[in-house]
Amino acid sequence: MRETMENRGFLVVLAGISAAFLLILLPFWSAIFWACVMSLLFNPLQRRMVRIFKGRESLAALVTLLLGMVLVVIPVIAIVFAFINEGAQLYESIESREINPSEFINQIGTAVPILPELLQRLGIDTSNLRSYLSESAVGLSRIISQEALVVGRNTVAFTLNLALMLYLTFFLLRDGETIVNWMRKALPLNEDRRQVLFSKFAEVSRATVKGNLVVAIVQGGLGGFIFWMLDLQAPVLWAVVMAFLSLVPAVGASLVWIPVAIYMYATGDWMKASILVAYGAVVIGLADNVLRPILVGRDTKLPDYMVLFSTLGGIALLGINGFVIGPLIAALFLSFWSIFSKEFNG
Repeated sequence: MRETMENRGFLVVLAGISAAFLLILLPFWSAIFWACVMSLLFNPLQRRMVRIFKGRESLAALVTLLLGMVLVVIPVIAIVFAFINEGAQLYESIESREINPSEFINQIGTAVPILPELLQRLGIDTSNLRSYLSESAVGLSRIISQEALVVGRNTVAFTLNLALMLYLTFFLLRDGETIVNWMRKALPLNEDRRQVLFSKFAEVSRATVKGNLVVAIVQGGLGGFIFWMLDLQAPVLWAVVMAFLSLVPAVGASLVWIPVAIYMYATGDWMKASILVAYGAVVIGLADNVLRPILVGRDTKLPDYMVLFSTLGGIALLGINGFVIGPLIAALFLSFWSIFSKEFNG
Protein backbone atom coordinates (compact mmCIF):
# COMPACT_ATOMS: atom_id res chain seq x y z
CA MET A 1 0.00 0.00 0.00
CA ARG A 2 2.77 2.41 1.01
CA GLU A 3 4.74 1.55 -2.14
CA THR A 4 1.65 2.22 -4.30
CA MET A 5 1.15 5.61 -2.66
CA GLU A 6 4.81 6.49 -3.19
CA ASN A 7 4.58 5.52 -6.87
CA ARG A 8 1.46 7.61 -7.36
CA GLY A 9 3.04 10.56 -5.56
CA PHE A 10 6.16 10.28 -7.69
CA LEU A 11 4.07 10.22 -10.88
CA VAL A 12 2.14 13.31 -9.77
CA VAL A 13 5.38 15.19 -9.04
CA LEU A 14 6.86 13.98 -12.34
CA ALA A 15 3.79 15.18 -14.26
CA GLY A 16 3.89 18.56 -12.49
CA ILE A 17 7.61 19.10 -13.17
CA SER A 18 7.17 18.03 -16.80
CA ALA A 19 4.24 20.43 -17.25
CA ALA A 20 6.28 23.27 -15.70
CA PHE A 21 9.20 22.51 -18.03
CA LEU A 22 6.93 22.51 -21.08
CA LEU A 23 5.41 25.80 -19.90
CA ILE A 24 8.90 27.33 -19.78
CA LEU A 25 9.58 26.14 -23.34
CA LEU A 26 6.23 27.40 -24.64
CA PRO A 27 7.51 30.82 -25.85
CA PHE A 28 10.04 29.01 -28.06
CA TRP A 29 7.88 26.14 -29.26
CA SER A 30 7.86 27.40 -32.86
CA ALA A 31 11.67 27.41 -33.00
CA ILE A 32 11.75 23.96 -31.38
CA PHE A 33 9.19 22.57 -33.81
CA TRP A 34 11.00 23.79 -36.95
CA ALA A 35 14.31 22.55 -35.54
CA CYS A 36 12.70 19.09 -35.30
CA VAL A 37 11.45 19.40 -38.90
CA MET A 38 14.92 20.43 -40.12
CA SER A 39 16.63 17.58 -38.29
CA LEU A 40 14.06 15.13 -39.64
CA LEU A 41 14.56 16.29 -43.22
CA PHE A 42 18.35 16.30 -43.05
CA ASN A 43 18.86 13.19 -40.92
CA PRO A 44 19.74 10.99 -43.95
CA LEU A 45 22.35 13.58 -44.99
CA GLN A 46 23.70 13.66 -41.42
CA ARG A 47 24.21 9.89 -41.43
CA ARG A 48 26.04 10.11 -44.74
CA MET A 49 28.25 12.91 -43.42
CA VAL A 50 29.10 10.82 -40.34
CA ARG A 51 30.39 8.09 -42.65
CA ILE A 52 32.34 10.62 -44.74
CA PHE A 53 33.98 12.19 -41.66
CA LYS A 54 34.62 8.76 -40.09
CA GLY A 55 32.40 9.04 -37.04
CA ARG A 56 33.06 12.69 -36.11
CA GLU A 57 29.42 13.51 -35.39
CA SER A 58 29.93 17.15 -34.35
CA LEU A 59 31.72 18.02 -37.60
CA ALA A 60 29.13 16.07 -39.60
CA ALA A 61 26.28 17.92 -37.87
CA LEU A 62 27.94 21.30 -38.50
CA VAL A 63 28.41 20.60 -42.22
CA THR A 64 24.84 19.27 -42.50
CA LEU A 65 23.50 22.38 -40.75
CA LEU A 66 25.44 24.69 -43.09
CA LEU A 67 24.08 22.82 -46.12
CA GLY A 68 20.58 23.05 -44.65
CA MET A 69 20.97 26.80 -44.24
CA VAL A 70 22.09 27.20 -47.85
CA LEU A 71 19.44 24.87 -49.30
CA VAL A 72 16.44 25.74 -47.11
CA VAL A 73 16.77 28.50 -44.50
CA ILE A 74 18.28 31.31 -46.59
CA PRO A 75 15.95 30.73 -49.62
CA VAL A 76 12.88 30.56 -47.34
CA ILE A 77 13.81 33.83 -45.61
CA ALA A 78 14.33 35.50 -49.00
CA ILE A 79 10.97 34.18 -50.23
CA VAL A 80 9.14 35.35 -47.08
CA PHE A 81 10.43 38.90 -47.38
CA ALA A 82 9.79 38.97 -51.14
CA PHE A 83 6.26 37.66 -50.52
CA ILE A 84 5.55 40.38 -47.96
CA ASN A 85 7.02 43.07 -50.20
CA GLU A 86 4.96 41.99 -53.21
CA GLY A 87 1.84 41.74 -51.04
CA ALA A 88 2.35 45.30 -49.81
CA GLN A 89 2.86 46.52 -53.40
CA LEU A 90 -0.31 44.70 -54.49
CA TYR A 91 -2.27 46.38 -51.69
CA GLU A 92 -1.00 49.81 -52.76
CA SER A 93 -1.90 49.08 -56.40
CA ILE A 94 -5.45 48.06 -55.45
CA GLU A 95 -5.90 51.03 -53.12
CA SER A 96 -4.73 53.44 -55.84
CA ARG A 97 -7.06 51.76 -58.39
CA GLU A 98 -4.06 50.87 -60.54
CA ILE A 99 -5.39 47.32 -60.27
CA ASN A 100 -9.18 46.99 -60.30
CA PRO A 101 -10.38 43.40 -59.67
CA SER A 102 -13.92 44.19 -60.85
CA GLU A 103 -12.47 45.32 -64.19
CA PHE A 104 -11.14 41.80 -64.73
CA ILE A 105 -14.73 40.49 -64.73
CA ASN A 106 -15.75 43.14 -67.27
CA GLN A 107 -12.85 42.24 -69.58
CA ILE A 108 -13.63 38.52 -69.40
CA GLY A 109 -17.33 39.21 -69.96
CA THR A 110 -16.52 41.33 -73.01
CA ALA A 111 -14.25 38.66 -74.47
CA VAL A 112 -16.71 35.84 -73.68
CA PRO A 113 -20.21 37.36 -74.14
CA ILE A 114 -21.95 34.13 -73.16
CA LEU A 115 -20.36 34.16 -69.69
CA PRO A 116 -22.56 36.90 -68.05
CA GLU A 117 -25.70 35.21 -69.35
CA LEU A 118 -24.49 31.83 -68.08
CA LEU A 119 -23.78 33.29 -64.63
CA GLN A 120 -27.25 34.83 -64.49
CA ARG A 121 -28.84 31.49 -65.36
CA LEU A 122 -26.91 29.95 -62.49
CA GLY A 123 -28.31 32.62 -60.18
CA ILE A 124 -25.02 34.51 -59.78
CA ASP A 125 -25.32 38.29 -59.77
CA THR A 126 -22.32 39.68 -61.66
CA SER A 127 -22.50 43.04 -59.86
CA ASN A 128 -22.33 41.30 -56.49
CA LEU A 129 -19.50 39.14 -57.81
CA ARG A 130 -17.53 42.25 -58.82
CA SER A 131 -17.97 43.90 -55.43
CA TYR A 132 -17.11 40.64 -53.64
CA LEU A 133 -13.91 40.23 -55.63
CA SER A 134 -12.91 43.83 -54.98
CA GLU A 135 -13.57 43.57 -51.25
CA SER A 136 -11.77 40.22 -51.01
CA ALA A 137 -8.73 41.48 -52.90
CA VAL A 138 -8.50 44.62 -50.76
CA GLY A 139 -8.96 42.62 -47.55
CA LEU A 140 -6.35 40.01 -48.46
CA SER A 141 -3.79 42.56 -49.58
CA ARG A 142 -4.41 44.60 -46.41
CA ILE A 143 -3.70 41.54 -44.27
CA ILE A 144 -0.43 40.92 -46.12
CA SER A 145 0.52 44.58 -45.74
CA GLN A 146 -0.19 44.44 -42.00
CA GLU A 147 1.89 41.29 -41.66
CA ALA A 148 4.75 43.14 -43.36
CA LEU A 149 4.60 45.78 -40.63
CA VAL A 150 4.49 43.11 -37.92
CA VAL A 151 7.55 41.35 -39.35
CA GLY A 152 9.38 44.67 -39.59
CA ARG A 153 8.64 45.49 -35.96
CA ASN A 154 9.52 42.01 -34.72
CA THR A 155 12.82 41.63 -36.55
CA VAL A 156 14.68 41.07 -33.26
CA ALA A 157 12.27 38.32 -32.15
CA PHE A 158 12.43 36.69 -35.58
CA THR A 159 16.25 36.72 -35.55
CA LEU A 160 16.30 35.26 -32.03
CA ASN A 161 13.92 32.43 -32.97
CA LEU A 162 15.94 31.71 -36.10
CA ALA A 163 19.18 31.54 -34.11
CA LEU A 164 17.57 29.24 -31.51
CA MET A 165 16.19 27.00 -34.26
CA LEU A 166 19.61 26.62 -35.91
CA TYR A 167 21.29 26.08 -32.53
CA LEU A 168 18.85 23.33 -31.57
CA THR A 169 18.98 21.77 -35.04
CA PHE A 170 22.73 21.21 -34.63
CA PHE A 171 22.23 19.23 -31.41
CA LEU A 172 19.26 17.30 -32.77
CA LEU A 173 21.33 16.27 -35.79
CA ARG A 174 24.28 15.28 -33.62
CA ASP A 175 22.45 13.66 -30.70
CA GLY A 176 19.15 12.73 -32.35
CA GLU A 177 19.65 8.98 -32.05
CA THR A 178 20.56 9.26 -28.36
CA ILE A 179 17.49 11.41 -27.66
CA VAL A 180 15.19 8.98 -29.48
CA ASN A 181 16.62 6.01 -27.54
CA TRP A 182 16.11 7.89 -24.26
CA MET A 183 12.50 8.68 -25.16
CA ARG A 184 11.91 5.08 -26.16
CA LYS A 185 13.16 3.80 -22.80
CA ALA A 186 11.07 6.40 -20.94
CA LEU A 187 7.79 5.11 -22.39
CA PRO A 188 5.96 2.73 -20.00
CA LEU A 189 5.46 0.10 -22.71
CA ASN A 190 7.01 -3.26 -23.46
CA GLU A 191 9.92 -3.37 -25.90
CA ASP A 192 7.96 -4.84 -28.83
CA ARG A 193 5.27 -2.17 -28.69
CA ARG A 194 7.82 0.60 -28.24
CA GLN A 195 9.69 -0.61 -31.29
CA VAL A 196 6.54 -0.68 -33.40
CA LEU A 197 5.34 2.73 -32.23
CA PHE A 198 8.65 4.51 -32.73
CA SER A 199 9.37 2.92 -36.11
CA LYS A 200 5.87 3.84 -37.28
CA PHE A 201 6.27 7.35 -35.85
CA ALA A 202 9.57 7.88 -37.71
CA GLU A 203 8.14 6.48 -40.93
CA VAL A 204 4.97 8.54 -40.83
CA SER A 205 6.71 11.74 -39.70
CA ARG A 206 9.34 11.62 -42.41
CA ALA A 207 6.81 10.70 -45.08
CA THR A 208 4.36 13.41 -44.02
CA VAL A 209 6.95 16.18 -43.83
CA LYS A 210 8.59 15.20 -47.10
CA GLY A 211 5.39 14.39 -48.95
CA ASN A 212 3.52 17.58 -48.07
CA LEU A 213 6.25 20.14 -47.47
CA VAL A 214 8.54 19.19 -50.35
CA VAL A 215 5.72 18.78 -52.88
CA ALA A 216 4.27 22.15 -51.84
CA ILE A 217 7.67 23.84 -52.26
CA VAL A 218 8.24 22.22 -55.66
CA GLN A 219 4.80 23.09 -57.02
CA GLY A 220 4.99 26.64 -55.65
CA GLY A 221 8.48 27.06 -57.10
CA LEU A 222 7.45 25.77 -60.52
CA GLY A 223 4.40 28.03 -60.54
CA GLY A 224 6.38 31.08 -59.47
CA PHE A 225 9.00 30.35 -62.13
CA ILE A 226 6.52 30.32 -65.01
CA PHE A 227 4.84 33.48 -63.68
CA TRP A 228 8.26 35.17 -63.61
CA MET A 229 9.15 33.91 -67.10
CA LEU A 230 5.86 35.25 -68.48
CA ASP A 231 6.47 38.59 -66.72
CA LEU A 232 3.29 38.34 -64.64
CA GLN A 233 2.84 40.53 -61.59
CA ALA A 234 3.92 39.34 -58.09
CA PRO A 235 5.38 35.91 -59.04
CA VAL A 236 6.68 35.18 -55.52
CA LEU A 237 3.31 35.98 -53.94
CA TRP A 238 1.49 33.63 -56.30
CA ALA A 239 4.19 30.99 -55.82
CA VAL A 240 3.47 30.96 -52.07
CA VAL A 241 -0.29 30.81 -52.71
CA MET A 242 0.19 27.87 -55.10
CA ALA A 243 2.37 26.11 -52.52
CA PHE A 244 -0.48 26.24 -49.98
CA LEU A 245 -3.11 25.27 -52.55
CA SER A 246 -1.04 22.24 -53.62
CA LEU A 247 -2.65 20.43 -50.66
CA VAL A 248 -6.13 20.78 -52.17
CA PRO A 249 -6.98 17.40 -53.75
CA ALA A 250 -7.14 17.10 -57.56
CA VAL A 251 -7.03 20.83 -58.37
CA GLY A 252 -4.32 22.33 -56.14
CA ALA A 253 -2.19 25.01 -57.79
CA SER A 254 -4.52 25.09 -60.81
CA LEU A 255 -6.84 27.28 -58.70
CA VAL A 256 -4.31 30.05 -59.42
CA TRP A 257 -2.95 29.46 -62.91
CA ILE A 258 -6.26 28.50 -64.60
CA PRO A 259 -8.03 31.83 -63.77
CA VAL A 260 -4.89 33.70 -64.84
CA ALA A 261 -4.83 31.80 -68.14
CA ILE A 262 -8.54 32.50 -68.70
CA TYR A 263 -7.96 36.21 -68.12
CA MET A 264 -5.01 36.20 -70.53
CA TYR A 265 -7.10 34.48 -73.20
CA ALA A 266 -9.88 37.02 -72.61
CA THR A 267 -7.51 39.95 -73.04
CA GLY A 268 -6.04 38.53 -76.27
CA ASP A 269 -2.67 37.32 -74.92
CA TRP A 270 -3.06 33.92 -76.54
CA MET A 271 0.60 32.94 -76.68
CA LYS A 272 1.34 33.46 -72.98
CA ALA A 273 -1.97 31.89 -71.99
CA SER A 274 -1.25 28.76 -74.06
CA ILE A 275 2.25 28.47 -72.57
CA LEU A 276 0.83 28.82 -69.05
CA VAL A 277 -1.85 26.16 -69.66
CA ALA A 278 0.63 23.68 -71.17
CA TYR A 279 3.19 24.25 -68.43
CA GLY A 280 0.58 24.10 -65.67
CA ALA A 281 -1.04 20.91 -66.94
CA VAL A 282 2.18 19.04 -67.72
CA VAL A 283 4.90 20.31 -65.37
CA ILE A 284 3.03 21.59 -62.29
CA GLY A 285 0.27 18.98 -62.56
CA LEU A 286 2.60 15.99 -62.88
CA ALA A 287 4.91 17.14 -60.06
CA ASP A 288 2.40 15.97 -57.45
CA ASN A 289 1.68 12.66 -59.19
CA VAL A 290 5.38 11.85 -59.56
CA LEU A 291 6.92 13.24 -56.38
CA ARG A 292 4.33 12.38 -53.73
CA PRO A 293 4.34 8.57 -54.27
CA ILE A 294 8.15 8.57 -54.20
CA LEU A 295 8.42 10.66 -51.03
CA VAL A 296 5.43 9.30 -49.12
CA GLY A 297 5.07 5.72 -50.26
CA ARG A 298 1.97 3.62 -50.24
CA ASP A 299 1.85 2.57 -46.60
CA THR A 300 1.69 6.06 -45.10
CA LYS A 301 -0.23 7.94 -47.79
CA LEU A 302 -3.15 9.89 -46.36
CA PRO A 303 -6.44 10.21 -48.23
CA ASP A 304 -6.63 13.52 -50.09
CA TYR A 305 -9.62 14.73 -48.08
CA MET A 306 -7.81 14.06 -44.79
CA VAL A 307 -4.75 15.99 -46.00
CA LEU A 308 -6.97 18.95 -46.89
CA PHE A 309 -8.98 19.09 -43.65
CA SER A 310 -6.02 18.36 -41.35
CA THR A 311 -3.96 21.07 -43.06
CA LEU A 312 -6.73 23.69 -42.90
CA GLY A 313 -7.50 22.75 -39.29
CA GLY A 314 -3.83 22.88 -38.36
CA ILE A 315 -3.40 26.34 -39.92
CA ALA A 316 -6.58 27.60 -38.21
CA LEU A 317 -5.39 26.43 -34.78
CA LEU A 318 -1.61 26.83 -35.00
CA GLY A 319 -0.94 29.30 -37.82
CA ILE A 320 1.79 28.54 -40.34
CA ASN A 321 3.13 25.71 -38.15
CA GLY A 322 -0.14 23.85 -38.68
CA PHE A 323 0.79 23.46 -42.35
CA VAL A 324 3.03 20.58 -41.20
CA ILE A 325 1.57 19.67 -37.79
CA GLY A 326 -1.99 19.08 -39.06
CA PRO A 327 -1.18 16.34 -41.61
CA LEU A 328 1.41 14.89 -39.22
CA ILE A 329 -1.16 14.42 -36.46
CA ALA A 330 -3.64 12.96 -38.95
CA ALA A 331 -1.04 10.49 -40.24
CA LEU A 332 -0.11 9.45 -36.72
CA PHE A 333 -3.80 9.10 -35.82
CA LEU A 334 -4.34 6.61 -38.65
CA SER A 335 -1.08 4.77 -37.97
CA PHE A 336 -1.67 4.34 -34.24
CA TRP A 337 -5.24 3.14 -34.77
CA SER A 338 -3.94 0.71 -37.37
CA ILE A 339 -1.50 -0.72 -34.81
CA PHE A 340 -4.27 -0.88 -32.21
CA SER A 341 -6.64 -2.76 -34.54
CA LYS A 342 -3.95 -5.28 -35.50
CA GLU A 343 -2.98 -6.01 -31.89
CA PHE A 344 -6.42 -6.18 -30.31
CA ASN A 345 -8.60 -7.34 -33.19
CA GLY A 346 -6.21 -9.72 -34.87
